[in-house]
Amino acid sequence: MSIIDSIRRQVTPIHPEGYIFIASFGVAALILGSFFSPLGWIGAIATVWCVYFFRDPVRHTPVDDTLVVSPADGVISSIGYFIPPPELGLGVEPLQRISVFMSVFDCHVNRAPVAGRIVKIAYKPGLFLNADLDKASEDNERNGIVIETAGGRFGVVQIAGLIARRIVCFVRQGETIGAGDRLGLIRFGSRVDVYLPGVARSLVTIGSKAVAGETVLAELRASAGKRIFKAS
Repeated sequence: MSIIDSIRRQVTPIHPEGYIFIASFGVAALILGSFFSPLGWIGAIATVWCVYFFRDPVRHTPVDDTLVVSPADGVISSIGYFIPPPELGLGVEPLQRISVFMSVFDCHVNRAPVAGRIVKIAYKPGLFLNADLDKASEDNERNGIVIETAGGRFGVVQIAGLIARRIVCFVRQGETIGAGDRLGLIRFGSRVDVYLPGVARSLVTIGSKAVAGETVLAELRASAGKRIFKAS
């Protein structure tokens, strides 16, 4: 392995969505620094943070149709039964929902919690309340994705937060995706809700730290045997 390859293996990739922001922060830092050196240093720190925010590391996802992995990095902020957003078309009965809150220091690339076919994508404008609040699921701007699997339909809702002003969706209706595949991204600080079919059993607790594409949130049945992982 060459020295360049060794360096590349140690550097976390940056998602292309972040290039324009990183460049803007860098230019602003240079301009500010030309007027007043301390401002330039503040701009440089902000640029480094922007690079860190848009990181897109490789994740190793368990290849097991009975497992539900986290769609986001962050903290499990809510577990319970809630009526899903009406635009998802998942009915009016409460479903088990697991919410993952992402701070501005978490990786914000969202990933599919399960493998299946995307049967619906529904965007809904709204407010920009603190994403850690329960009412953010109802009032905030959001983008809902419904994934159909052999075990039932799953709802994944990207929710904008207090600072977030842009939800990006990478997938299209009718597309087939694998667990851990990239779904989208939210800028800057937000939350993702996962609505589970009735057969799912939660395996996490409030306050747990979740890693997108890797942390197992729930299972559809007791799994046995050796698990296989994929890099994505």
